[in-house]
Amino acid sequence: MPNEPTPAELRSILAPIRCFMLDMDGTFYLGDRLLEGSLSFLEKLRETGRTALFVTNNSSKSGRVYVEKLRRMGVTEPFLNVLTSGQTAGRYCMQHFPGKKAFVLGNDLYKAELAAMGLPMDDEAPDYVLIAYDTTLDYAKMTAVCDFVRAGLPYIATHPDLNCPTETGFAPDIGAIMAFIEASAGRRPDLILGKPYSGIVEDALGITGLSKNQLAMVGDRLYTDIATGVNFGMLSVLVLTGESTRQDVASSPVKPALIFERLSDMNPYL
Repeated sequence: MPNEPTPAELRSILAPIRCFMLDMDGTFYLGDRLLEGSLSFLEKLRETGRTALFVTNNSSKSGRVYVEKLRRMGVTEPFLNVLTSGQTAGRYCMQHFPGKKAFVLGNDLYKAELAAMGLPMDDEAPDYVLIAYDTTLDYAKMTAVCDFVRAGLPYIATHPDLNCPTETGFAPDIGAIMAFIEASAGRRPDLILGKPYSGIVEDALGITGLSKNQLAMVGDRLYTDIATGVNFGMLSVLVLTGESTRQDVASSPVKPALIFERLSDMNPYL
Protein backbone atom coordinates (compact mmCIF):
# COMPACT_ATOMS: atom_id res chain seq x y z
CA MET A 1 0.00 0.00 0.00
CA PRO A 2 1.38 3.40 -0.90
CA ASN A 3 0.49 5.03 2.44
CA GLU A 4 0.35 2.92 5.59
CA PRO A 5 -2.41 4.04 7.97
CA THR A 6 -1.40 5.53 11.31
CA PRO A 7 -2.41 3.74 14.53
CA ALA A 8 -5.20 6.27 15.04
CA GLU A 9 -6.44 5.69 11.49
CA LEU A 10 -6.37 1.91 12.00
CA ARG A 11 -8.51 2.24 15.13
CA SER A 12 -10.95 4.46 13.27
CA ILE A 13 -11.19 2.07 10.32
CA LEU A 14 -11.76 -0.97 12.53
CA ALA A 15 -14.10 0.71 15.04
CA PRO A 16 -17.37 0.03 13.14
CA ILE A 17 -16.63 -3.67 12.63
CA ARG A 18 -18.78 -5.94 14.78
CA CYS A 19 -18.07 -9.25 13.05
CA PHE A 20 -14.93 -10.48 11.32
CA MET A 21 -15.56 -12.97 8.53
CA LEU A 22 -12.46 -15.13 8.86
CA ASP A 23 -11.07 -17.34 6.16
CA MET A 24 -9.75 -20.54 7.69
CA ASP A 25 -6.92 -22.35 5.88
CA GLY A 26 -4.03 -19.93 5.40
CA THR A 27 -5.59 -17.35 7.73
CA PHE A 28 -6.51 -19.00 11.04
CA TYR A 29 -4.66 -22.27 10.59
CA LEU A 30 -2.50 -23.94 7.96
CA GLY A 31 -3.42 -27.56 7.39
CA ASP A 32 -3.54 -29.01 10.91
CA ARG A 33 -1.35 -26.30 12.45
CA LEU A 34 -2.89 -23.39 14.33
CA LEU A 35 -1.26 -20.17 13.19
CA GLU A 36 0.46 -17.98 15.76
CA GLY A 37 -1.80 -15.31 17.21
CA SER A 38 -5.10 -16.80 16.05
CA LEU A 39 -6.53 -17.57 19.49
CA SER A 40 -5.34 -14.27 20.97
CA PHE A 41 -7.21 -12.49 18.17
CA LEU A 42 -10.43 -14.25 19.14
CA GLU A 43 -9.83 -13.34 22.78
CA LYS A 44 -9.47 -9.69 21.77
CA LEU A 45 -12.78 -9.93 19.91
CA ARG A 46 -14.38 -11.34 23.06
CA GLU A 47 -12.95 -8.51 25.19
CA THR A 48 -14.25 -5.84 22.81
CA GLY A 49 -17.72 -7.32 22.31
CA ARG A 50 -17.15 -8.41 18.74
CA THR A 51 -17.70 -11.77 17.08
CA ALA A 52 -16.40 -13.86 14.18
CA LEU A 53 -17.85 -16.03 11.45
CA PHE A 54 -15.47 -18.56 9.93
CA VAL A 55 -16.04 -18.55 6.19
CA THR A 56 -14.29 -21.10 4.02
CA ASN A 57 -14.44 -21.91 0.34
CA ASN A 58 -13.14 -25.41 1.08
CA SER A 59 -16.09 -27.69 0.33
CA SER A 60 -14.20 -30.95 0.77
CA LYS A 61 -15.72 -31.42 4.24
CA SER A 62 -18.95 -30.64 6.08
CA GLY A 63 -19.42 -27.65 8.34
CA ARG A 64 -19.55 -29.96 11.37
CA VAL A 65 -16.07 -31.29 10.59
CA TYR A 66 -14.69 -27.75 10.53
CA VAL A 67 -16.37 -26.92 13.84
CA GLU A 68 -14.76 -29.98 15.44
CA LYS A 69 -11.37 -29.03 13.98
CA LEU A 70 -11.64 -25.54 15.43
CA ARG A 71 -12.70 -26.99 18.78
CA ARG A 72 -9.62 -29.24 18.84
CA MET A 73 -7.47 -26.17 18.18
CA GLY A 74 -8.86 -24.44 21.25
CA VAL A 75 -11.68 -22.36 19.77
CA THR A 76 -14.69 -22.08 22.08
CA GLU A 77 -18.15 -20.53 21.96
CA PRO A 78 -19.29 -18.03 20.82
CA PHE A 79 -16.79 -18.41 17.98
CA LEU A 80 -17.71 -21.90 16.71
CA ASN A 81 -19.65 -20.54 13.75
CA VAL A 82 -18.73 -21.88 10.31
CA LEU A 83 -20.10 -21.09 6.86
CA THR A 84 -18.77 -23.12 3.92
CA SER A 85 -19.23 -22.57 0.22
CA GLY A 86 -20.65 -26.09 0.16
CA GLN A 87 -23.44 -25.14 2.56
CA THR A 88 -24.22 -22.03 0.51
CA ALA A 89 -24.33 -24.10 -2.67
CA GLY A 90 -26.61 -26.66 -1.05
CA ARG A 91 -29.05 -23.99 0.09
CA TYR A 92 -29.00 -22.38 -3.36
CA CYS A 93 -29.75 -25.68 -5.09
CA MET A 94 -32.56 -26.51 -2.66
CA GLN A 95 -34.16 -23.14 -3.45
CA HIS A 96 -33.59 -23.00 -7.21
CA PHE A 97 -33.91 -26.70 -8.13
CA PRO A 98 -36.70 -27.88 -5.79
CA GLY A 99 -37.34 -31.59 -6.17
CA LYS A 100 -34.61 -31.91 -8.80
CA LYS A 101 -31.78 -34.42 -8.50
CA ALA A 102 -28.11 -33.42 -8.52
CA PHE A 103 -25.03 -35.19 -9.75
CA VAL A 104 -22.62 -34.18 -6.98
CA LEU A 105 -18.89 -34.31 -7.57
CA GLY A 106 -17.70 -34.26 -3.98
CA ASN A 107 -16.42 -36.17 -0.99
CA ASP A 108 -18.70 -38.46 1.02
CA LEU A 109 -18.70 -36.02 3.97
CA TYR A 110 -20.07 -33.27 1.75
CA LYS A 111 -22.65 -35.56 0.19
CA ALA A 112 -23.81 -36.58 3.67
CA GLU A 113 -24.24 -32.91 4.60
CA LEU A 114 -26.31 -32.31 1.46
CA ALA A 115 -28.43 -35.38 2.18
CA ALA A 116 -29.08 -34.08 5.70
CA MET A 117 -30.29 -30.82 4.14
CA GLY A 118 -32.74 -32.85 2.06
CA LEU A 119 -31.06 -32.36 -1.31
CA PRO A 120 -31.88 -35.23 -3.74
CA MET A 121 -28.90 -36.78 -5.56
CA ASP A 122 -28.64 -39.16 -8.51
CA ASP A 123 -25.43 -40.31 -10.18
CA GLU A 124 -27.20 -41.91 -13.15
CA ALA A 125 -29.96 -39.54 -14.32
CA PRO A 126 -29.46 -36.14 -12.67
CA ASP A 127 -31.22 -32.87 -13.50
CA TYR A 128 -28.19 -30.68 -12.79
CA VAL A 129 -24.54 -30.83 -11.78
CA LEU A 130 -23.02 -29.56 -8.52
CA ILE A 131 -19.25 -29.77 -8.17
CA ALA A 132 -17.27 -29.29 -4.96
CA TYR A 133 -13.63 -29.72 -3.94
CA ASP A 134 -13.42 -33.50 -4.32
CA THR A 135 -10.21 -35.00 -2.90
CA THR A 136 -11.36 -38.51 -3.88
CA LEU A 137 -11.40 -37.83 -7.62
CA ASP A 138 -10.92 -40.68 -10.04
CA TYR A 139 -11.19 -40.98 -13.81
CA ALA A 140 -14.67 -42.48 -13.68
CA LYS A 141 -15.98 -39.48 -11.74
CA MET A 142 -14.33 -37.02 -14.12
CA THR A 143 -15.73 -38.85 -17.15
CA ALA A 144 -19.24 -38.81 -15.69
CA VAL A 145 -19.23 -35.13 -14.75
CA CYS A 146 -17.86 -34.15 -18.16
CA ASP A 147 -20.60 -36.17 -19.86
CA PHE A 148 -23.34 -34.41 -17.88
CA VAL A 149 -21.85 -30.95 -18.41
CA ARG A 150 -21.37 -31.65 -22.11
CA ALA A 151 -25.03 -32.67 -22.32
CA GLY A 152 -26.01 -29.17 -21.21
CA LEU A 153 -27.26 -29.77 -17.66
CA PRO A 154 -27.21 -26.73 -15.35
CA TYR A 155 -23.73 -26.60 -13.85
CA ILE A 156 -23.04 -25.16 -10.38
CA ALA A 157 -19.71 -24.91 -8.53
CA THR A 158 -19.17 -24.29 -4.85
CA HIS A 159 -16.15 -21.96 -5.24
CA PRO A 160 -13.41 -20.92 -7.71
CA ASP A 161 -10.09 -21.52 -5.88
CA LEU A 162 -7.30 -22.88 -8.06
CA ASN A 163 -5.18 -24.26 -5.21
CA CYS A 164 -5.64 -25.21 -1.57
CA PRO A 165 -2.76 -24.21 0.76
CA THR A 166 -1.01 -27.02 2.62
CA GLU A 167 1.87 -27.15 5.08
CA THR A 168 4.17 -28.17 2.21
CA GLY A 169 2.82 -25.88 -0.51
CA PHE A 170 -0.43 -26.23 -2.46
CA ALA A 171 -2.85 -28.94 -3.61
CA PRO A 172 -5.02 -28.58 -6.74
CA ASP A 173 -8.44 -27.21 -5.75
CA ILE A 174 -11.78 -27.04 -7.54
CA GLY A 175 -10.51 -24.43 -10.01
CA ALA A 176 -8.21 -27.07 -11.45
CA ILE A 177 -11.16 -29.47 -11.65
CA MET A 178 -13.18 -26.81 -13.47
CA ALA A 179 -10.31 -26.37 -15.95
CA PHE A 180 -10.31 -30.13 -16.63
CA ILE A 181 -14.07 -30.08 -17.25
CA GLU A 182 -13.79 -27.03 -19.51
CA ALA A 183 -11.03 -28.64 -21.56
CA SER A 184 -13.19 -31.72 -22.13
CA ALA A 185 -16.75 -30.36 -22.17
CA GLY A 186 -16.16 -26.78 -23.30
CA ARG A 187 -18.11 -25.13 -20.47
CA ARG A 188 -17.44 -23.09 -17.38
CA PRO A 189 -19.92 -23.27 -14.47
CA ASP A 190 -23.17 -21.39 -14.93
CA LEU A 191 -22.85 -20.15 -11.34
CA ILE A 192 -20.18 -20.12 -8.62
CA LEU A 193 -21.41 -19.59 -5.05
CA GLY A 194 -18.34 -19.12 -2.84
CA LYS A 195 -15.98 -16.19 -2.33
CA PRO A 196 -15.74 -13.75 -4.13
CA TYR A 197 -19.32 -14.22 -5.40
CA SER A 198 -22.57 -12.99 -3.89
CA GLY A 199 -24.08 -16.25 -2.64
CA ILE A 200 -21.83 -16.69 0.37
CA VAL A 201 -22.03 -12.97 1.24
CA GLU A 202 -25.83 -13.09 1.27
CA ASP A 203 -25.65 -16.14 3.54
CA ALA A 204 -23.26 -14.33 5.91
CA LEU A 205 -25.50 -11.27 6.09
CA GLY A 206 -28.46 -13.49 6.95
CA ILE A 207 -26.55 -15.41 9.63
CA THR A 208 -25.08 -12.35 11.36
CA GLY A 209 -28.01 -9.97 10.95
CA LEU A 210 -25.50 -7.17 10.36
CA SER A 211 -25.02 -4.70 7.54
CA LYS A 212 -22.04 -4.81 5.20
CA ASN A 213 -20.34 -1.84 6.86
CA GLN A 214 -20.29 -3.79 10.14
CA LEU A 215 -18.50 -6.77 8.55
CA ALA A 216 -14.86 -7.23 7.61
CA MET A 217 -13.61 -9.95 5.28
CA VAL A 218 -10.23 -11.25 6.46
CA GLY A 219 -8.14 -13.71 4.48
CA ASP A 220 -4.91 -14.62 2.74
CA ARG A 221 -6.05 -14.65 -0.90
CA LEU A 222 -6.48 -11.60 -3.07
CA TYR A 223 -8.73 -13.16 -5.71
CA THR A 224 -11.21 -14.72 -3.28
CA ASP A 225 -11.07 -13.23 0.23
CA ILE A 226 -10.04 -9.68 -0.60
CA ALA A 227 -12.12 -9.56 -3.77
CA THR A 228 -15.16 -10.46 -1.65
CA GLY A 229 -14.70 -7.38 0.48
CA VAL A 230 -13.98 -5.16 -2.51
CA ASN A 231 -16.88 -6.50 -4.60
CA PHE A 232 -19.50 -6.08 -1.89
CA GLY A 233 -18.45 -2.93 -0.06
CA MET A 234 -17.02 -4.57 3.05
CA LEU A 235 -13.72 -3.80 4.75
CA SER A 236 -11.06 -6.13 3.31
CA VAL A 237 -8.10 -7.23 5.42
CA LEU A 238 -5.21 -9.27 4.02
CA VAL A 239 -3.07 -11.41 6.32
CA LEU A 240 0.29 -12.64 5.08
CA THR A 241 0.13 -16.12 6.64
CA GLY A 242 -1.03 -17.93 3.50
CA GLU A 243 -0.95 -17.48 -0.24
CA SER A 244 -0.61 -13.77 -1.03
CA THR A 245 2.44 -11.57 -0.44
CA ARG A 246 3.02 -7.82 -0.49
CA GLN A 247 4.56 -8.30 -3.93
CA ASP A 248 1.32 -9.91 -5.10
CA VAL A 249 -0.61 -6.90 -3.81
CA ALA A 250 1.64 -4.53 -5.73
CA SER A 251 0.91 -6.29 -9.02
CA SER A 252 -2.78 -7.05 -8.41
CA PRO A 253 -5.77 -4.93 -9.44
CA VAL A 254 -7.48 -6.15 -6.25
CA LYS A 255 -6.20 -4.14 -3.29
CA PRO A 256 -6.98 -4.79 0.38
CA ALA A 257 -7.92 -1.88 2.61
CA LEU A 258 -5.53 -3.16 5.29
CA ILE A 259 -2.59 -5.56 5.47
CA PHE A 260 -1.33 -7.33 8.60
CA GLU A 261 1.29 -10.03 9.05
CA ARG A 262 -1.17 -12.14 11.08
CA LEU A 263 -4.55 -11.88 12.76
CA SER A 264 -3.21 -10.86 16.17
CA ASP A 265 -1.45 -7.84 14.67
CA MET A 266 -4.92 -6.24 14.61
CA ASN A 267 -5.28 -6.57 18.39
CA PRO A 268 -3.80 -3.17 19.36
CA TYR A 269 -6.30 -1.40 17.11
CA LEU A 270 -9.50 -3.12 18.26
